[in-house]
Amino acid sequence: MDGKELALAVIERLKAEYPDAHCTLDYADAWQLLVSVRLAAQCTDERVDKITPLLYEKYPDVRALADADPADIEAIVRPCGLGRSKARDISACMRVLRDKYDCRVPDTFEELLALPGVGRKSANLIMGDVFGKPAIVTDTHCIRLSNLIGLVDGVKEPAKVERLLRAIVPPEEGNDLCHRFVHHGRAVCIARRPDCRRCCLRDICRYAAENGYAPDKQEGM
Repeated sequence: MDGKELALAVIERLKAEYPDAHCTLDYADAWQLLVSVRLAAQCTDERVDKITPLLYEKYPDVRALADADPADIEAIVRPCGLGRSKARDISACMRVLRDKYDCRVPDTFEELLALPGVGRKSANLIMGDVFGKPAIVTDTHCIRLSNLIGLVDGVKEPAKVERLLRAIVPPEEGNDLCHRFVHHGRAVCIARRPDCRRCCLRDICRYAAENGYAPDKQEGM
């Protein structure tokens, strides 16, 4: 299979395996997803989802969070790690939303990237999940699985992985595929110990073939 054929096969199999593709961060509004994805840097989504309700109870909207003292934000989000820098970025981002966008989240990639603390991964997540536009979220699961499966070859730079995947993944499938990579990476293709015997991709996955887990090799073992 060429790259596009492999991508389509991966998409269809992961769709069957994880039909309910969704973001693993809890949020009700676009600005909350901006906050959560910033807190998720070097922190688990599970921990973030425990902390954000406390933050939103005290600061229930963009204006309240923009008006908050960064030190008070830090006191709440500190369990997510890097509390000072995350609080500073969240405060600055909410102030821009308040002052420039009337408390709304902009819907263009360029405007999202210009927000404090927002990188390509965060901007893609907002574009895909909130606005339903083509997106490739190159988080650690996406990068790792894309390399293992063979969708990319030894590429670790998020922006380069994003560009290569955009060339082979249909635009309408990219966002959900990245969510399914997260689910598959947690359930089966676990970092440092992929469970290839249970994997729905093992007959088309480069890693499985190279490590003797392809079905034809299994039968001869």
